[in-house]
Amino acid sequence: MRSVCSPRALIGALLLIAPVVPATAFAQAKKPAAASAPDSTALSRLKAERDEDPNPAPARKEGEGPFQRLIIRGVHLIDGYGSAPRGPVDVIVEGNRIAQIVSVGYPNVKIDESKRPKGATKEIDANGMYLMPGLVDLHVHQGTQQKAPDSEYYNKLWLANGITTVRGVPFASFDYSIKEQARSAKNEIAAPRYSVYQRPGSGWGRGVPRTPAVAREWVRWAKANGADGLKVGAERADIMAALLDEAKKLGLGTTAHLQQGGVGQMNADMATKLGLETVTHFYGIFESMYESNQIQPWPIESNLQDEQTRFAQVARQWSLVKPGSEKWKRFLQNLKDRDVTLDPTMTTYLTGRDVMKRMNAPWHAKYTLPTQMAFYVPSRTNHGAYFYNWTTEDEVAWRNFYHVWMQFLNDYKNMGGRVTASSDAGFIYNTPGFSTIEELELLQEAGFTPGEAIRAGTLHAAETLFKPMGKPIEFGVVEPGMLADLVIVDANPFANLKVLYGTGWFRLNDNTGKVEQYGGVKYTIKDGIVYDAKQLLADIEKMGDAQRRAGK
Repeated sequence: MRSVCSPRALIGALLLIAPVVPATAFAQAKKPAAASAPDSTALSRLKAERDEDPNPAPARKEGEGPFQRLIIRGVHLIDGYGSAPRGPVDVIVEGNRIAQIVSVGYPNVKIDESKRPKGATKEIDANGMYLMPGLVDLHVHQGTQQKAPDSEYYNKLWLANGITTVRGVPFASFDYSIKEQARSAKNEIAAPRYSVYQRPGSGWGRGVPRTPAVAREWVRWAKANGADGLKVGAERADIMAALLDEAKKLGLGTTAHLQQGGVGQMNADMATKLGLETVTHFYGIFESMYESNQIQPWPIESNLQDEQTRFAQVARQWSLVKPGSEKWKRFLQNLKDRDVTLDPTMTTYLTGRDVMKRMNAPWHAKYTLPTQMAFYVPSRTNHGAYFYNWTTEDEVAWRNFYHVWMQFLNDYKNMGGRVTASSDAGFIYNTPGFSTIEELELLQEAGFTPGEAIRAGTLHAAETLFKPMGKPIEFGVVEPGMLADLVIVDANPFANLKVLYGTGWFRLNDNTGKVEQYGGVKYTIKDGIVYDAKQLLADIEKMGDAQRRAGK
């Protein structure tokens, strides 16, 4: 089960995957391999996969660059490795890559202009501002015709909040994902870099593989048609082994949502033993450490197609594990020994512990489309809209669940495990872009320092993408040679992660007695192209206004 896919979207989820197509970071999207003409059943399957695809993004009009020699002047540098900011520095970008980082002085000391790098064809005065790597969100989906019919909306939300690479698991159909990935790689659209992961069986019109041999055949087909990796579920053991083994042979990455309906046959310990590289969400993790059960005990009246029951009951797992126990420690060590990435997406489930807060988030009024907001409200059919009769008891269960979950993540981080910061947005009052920043805050709540939280959304996420290919990272940190995927913000994220929200944050000015906005991403630089983040937010606001005028 996906944490963020409606039944309709779940069909669509059986369609996507391909490589992140940055200028030079990943292989260019490949032309689909030739295949025999599909029969009518196959064509029907492919149509079903594509029915909810959003409209492709319009040709790019936004952004300036790349420049022959861009110099970002006087900025404080957050490098992505977790260390504290340093500065002032001048950062030189040539084309789409970082060429040089030059220290130009000391805090509170006037800069000697004669010693600064020269020859800029474009300058950004970032004196007193902060520069960090662009964020990498490893768990996203594009909007659907029902929620957000124009892909421009999610793309601009991501960029406006400093996100320069997204991994679709999936974005939408296989065909859509590959085409939009290629357009983003060429900077034909205003969008982050796309990495395309697909559900087994998507794209080829032959259905979900039911045997190991067919599973391997689909993996080879997906690779030949441009996929970067696989998004698997709690598959039957022989199918899972075949999918993961073939993917590893071909340099494809793997992530898994080990859904509640299948976790009894494939939990996270089992899956990572077979070679799974990333566990997304929490599914399969708690089940690997139960003290007195193998499968979660469900109330007798439970029905997994009733989402309130499903999401309310999953939080009750907090009492089935014992933090610090031998099972807890052994499982953590297994994950570390297997070099597994945990991609928790805590922000996805945040509404469960405080519905009132989430449904009244400050960005909804201007930046959540009316159609997107309508999808969030309680509904029996919209995925994640399960608050039919949500109770205080349900919220308390989720709060207790988060205490245990966060301790597990922090323990894994402290033993050197890789934890990333992703969003799985578009469901459960979880609006894209903003929710990725919210995930950084949740990591800090779990015990991460601000530097560790930022590293989760930059270096560690980049390592997760590049590791399957056996290549060194090309973004995720700020240093010479890296792709110029950067974020400039006019306040210090180490002091307050909230300043990374595209909308910034507020504080009282004691000199005037008035509350003022501060922070917020000022510029997002992707592949050397400089985007005005505030203008992107203005564009998003206009999209919402247009829907309101149309009565949506």
